[in-house]
Amino acid sequence: MGSVATLTSVHRVTPADAGRMRALRLEMLADSPLAFLETLAQAAARSHDDFRRRVTQASTGRSLAQFVADPGGPLVGHAGGTVLAEAADTTVVFAVYVTPARRGTGVLADLVEAVADWSRACGRPELMLEVVVGNDRAVRAYERLGFTDTGVRVRHPVIPALTELQMRRSA
Repeated sequence: MGSVATLTSVHRVTPADAGRMRALRLEMLADSPLAFLETLAQAAARSHDDFRRRVTQASTGRSLAQFVADPGGPLVGHAGGTVLAEAADTTVVFAVYVTPARRGTGVLADLVEAVADWSRACGRPELMLEVVVGNDRAVRAYERLGFTDTGVRVRHPVIPALTELQMRRSA
């Protein structure tokens, strides 16, 4: 773990995390609405059972995983990983978030490394993520973790006026 290892553990979600994961998801969407594929209103309208089902799906298996930074109270960070059929050797890192008070403390690195460890264990040697163009703080943070800009630009999947840049690194 990073510089806050004595305060925060990073682990793959479990069904018991569903309530805290729902609270963190709502925080994520309120804090960074352009960074995620659903709106705060959409997430808030989902039932607790739906959150529990999603967390349960991400708690096991090789195609989807979610990791959380857990200081023993409210969760303070999240990163997910998934595989796409067209890129079976690559884990797509998604829904990365660290609560504002914990940014710059090593939580991001711990979350990304948890996804990387899982990716390697699943036989996928590469990580890929996309960041909204103009989110320079996120780009710099990912560069510090070894990601490089591939030069690929894609339209934001929800807000067509926005463009995302693709970054990659070895898992």
